[in-house]
Amino acid sequence: MKIKLAHSFEDIISIENILEAWKEFLRGKRHRRDVQEFQFNLMDNILELHRDLVNHTYKHGNYEAFNICDPKPRNIHKASVRDRLLHHAIYKILYPFFDRIFISDSFSCRLNKGAHKALNRFRYFARKVSRNNTRTCWILKCDIRKFFANINHAILLKIISGYISDENVIWLLKEVVGSFNSGRLDIGLPLGNLTSQLFVNIYMNKFDQFIKHKLKIRHYIRYCDDFVILSEDRLWLEQIVQPIGEYLKQELDLRLHPQKIFVKTLSSGVDFLGWVNFPDHRILRTSTKRRMLKRIRENPRTETINSYLGLLKHGNTYKIREIITNTNNLL
Repeated sequence: MKIKLAHSFEDIISIENILEAWKEFLRGKRHRRDVQEFQFNLMDNILELHRDLVNHTYKHGNYEAFNICDPKPRNIHKASVRDRLLHHAIYKILYPFFDRIFISDSFSCRLNKGAHKALNRFRYFARKVSRNNTRTCWILKCDIRKFFANINHAILLKIISGYISDENVIWLLKEVVGSFNSGRLDIGLPLGNLTSQLFVNIYMNKFDQFIKHKLKIRHYIRYCDDFVILSEDRLWLEQIVQPIGEYLKQELDLRLHPQKIFVKTLSSGVDFLGWVNFPDHRILRTSTKRRMLKRIRENPRTETINSYLGLLKHGNTYKIREIITNTNNLL
């Protein structure tokens, strides 16, 4: 039997929860004009939002769309301050509950997880599978095609409804999920929403459970829509691609990216989460290195340089750290 969310709709929309969500939302955004405008009449705006939620007259607003390159082009959709505040209020209640049901080897958008811990877990699995580099370690690496743009609203809400009995909470989540589509009706989540990070983990948790409990795969790591499986057996890795692809298609309406399915040896170097991983070291991806140096040349602030130096501590990066440090000394 599935565990159920103990919190109610009233817990999410309470003035106290919205005020706490505002404090979290405000971090790093105090000087933005739209945030300052909302803050000027903060209590009136919060009370109005609360009233609309209580009366079920709340309607999610439109999004502001813009593009970024990080590193590939991405279309970001930014909601209003009022809607983003509600996203934080929802996230504040739902995240702790759902985080308990996620597998330990899902690393994206979770507290005490992240890319660096995923890479360390990758190294741990690689040593285990290769028996301390005495055997060949094969790695299946896959990517889901247009992941956020293909999340099916009906499937997502059905999964969520399995954990939440309160119909008012479901009404609210339907309003948030249904506020966006990627060109097809009831398909897609916006990259800019905090709730989207949680929703995709809930969505993919069903896949994670299939991997762990149906296919009984032990050495599996997922970070958002990228995942790897490590094994001594190349043929077995090649054979499981079909059931994985079929499950994603039939149960989650998702497709593996056909050009991003690889089975490689660890010794040949496996590109995962921005690093090329080898049995005894990892190096920064060439494109990441070039992008990093370009950004430093364009914006050589001490804060930017120090953040990159912190990132580079996680791999074999002596030469590029030397270049960046020399740049810093010239400031």
